[in-house]
Amino acid sequence: MFRPCIDLREGKVTQIVGGTLGDDPSAVRTNFISERSPAWFAAMYRRDGLEGGHVIMLGPGNEGAAREALAAYPGGLQVGGGIRLDNAQGWLDAGASHVIVTSWIFRDGHLDCERLDALVRSIGRDRLVLDLSCRQRGGRYWVVTDRWQTFTRLDLSRATLERLGGSCAEFLIHAVDIEGLCRGIDGALVADLAAWASIPITYAGGARSLADLETVTRLGQGRVHLTIGSALDIFGGTGVRYVDCVAFNRRVRPK
Repeated sequence: MFRPCIDLREGKVTQIVGGTLGDDPSAVRTNFISERSPAWFAAMYRRDGLEGGHVIMLGPGNEGAAREALAAYPGGLQVGGGIRLDNAQGWLDAGASHVIVTSWIFRDGHLDCERLDALVRSIGRDRLVLDLSCRQRGGRYWVVTDRWQTFTRLDLSRATLERLGGSCAEFLIHAVDIEGLCRGIDGALVADLAAWASIPITYAGGARSLADLETVTRLGQGRVHLTIGSALDIFGGTGVRYVDCVAFNRRVRPK
């Protein structure tokens, strides 16, 4: 299934090359900046019955834009970027279906189980998505935090997904090294995720055609969904038409 996104940078709906996101704003490679508001995109997703999409705040200054999107599609979008124990409930109250958390549950490169447990007690696992976006090093995938620049000591594996699957409703996993490049998905990673998953996963990274959506749907065995960003025509891309993604979902959605 196709899952939509609204990536926000400096209050604008944006598509970037994920691996360039860091402390130096001038180093970020931007593929697209929309003149349309976040609410416009959210309302379109709502009109077309798209579920499970995410709003990601890429750095500070995006809170107002995120709230605008959530208000346009209450209960229909997840939100992530700077989510912590002290603000998670506020984002749910603002209309998010789930909050997406990554960096806050890590400390000094290690998963902080006390923080994760506190978050689950506060909002419940059914409203929590864990972002396990990853990069390759030494032939393995490692979860990365802090705008995808810091390698943690948590690898992306069957054991990790089994360990964390009881603490959240879904996983969000960007293949950071190919995010925004439109060179094709990491099929081997998608196949692994499908084999390891016991809860839904949204995969993002590299999608360039409707064939990629078909491949993820086949490899994912109904457990792995695909976000398409820079290749999508509504984000200035030429590889995939948004209307085709909507039609695909309507065709494959369980009756």
